[in-house]
Amino acid sequence: MTTSSATKRDQIVDELRRLILTGELARGARMPQDELAQRFGASITPVREAMRLLEAEGLVVAEPHRGVRVAAVDLERVKGIYVVRRLAESYAMRRAASRISRRDLAVARELQEQMTAAARRDDRAAVRELNREFHFLFYDRCGIPALRDQIRGMWQAFPWDVMLDSEERLAASHQEHLEIIDALDSGDVDAVAEATERHIWHGFAAITERLRGNVSPDPFDLDVD
Repeated sequence: MTTSSATKRDQIVDELRRLILTGELARGARMPQDELAQRFGASITPVREAMRLLEAEGLVVAEPHRGVRVAAVDLERVKGIYVVRRLAESYAMRRAASRISRRDLAVARELQEQMTAAARRDDRAAVRELNREFHFLFYDRCGIPALRDQIRGMWQAFPWDVMLDSEERLAASHQEHLEIIDALDSGDVDAVAEATERHIWHGFAAITERLRGNVSPDPFDLDVD
């Protein structure tokens, strides 16, 4: 594959991932490859390559004789991602706690205000992007770029669209972000990690409640299968 074709493929992957995770492409929606090629002004080759990458992430599914669709949320897959996110992100936040500046905290508060404003105008795409900026402001400070990149990969496979539909979850997330900021401001590394873990758990719990109608036991608990 040429460099230009690979670049086009990556552009298509990024845009389709964004559309899925903001809910603009609904779960179960068909994704005809010829229509996508026309939409992106591309040949069919980078579109097919993009579909393979998104399928590996669990965001689309290719069905014999039925084409490609946006995948339903695989809760077992999400459970595994949740457990690893909770381990990796709380550790990254412990490291970031001693590396952030007062300016970083001011930027975090500003991002949270922008997120609140975006939620009020029901701009879910902006909420998701600002939420990502908020968290990666800290993960970028953890001092291990490869760890930050691993976290980014897990975020790309997490069903943010399910949570973005919930006004209740957005309000709770706002409060949890403030708790994270306050813990960072206090310099209490354990409180930072605990606030981060609570935030990630509540997000996962919101997904299980949305999909199953009830909150499942926390799979991070060693006694829960």
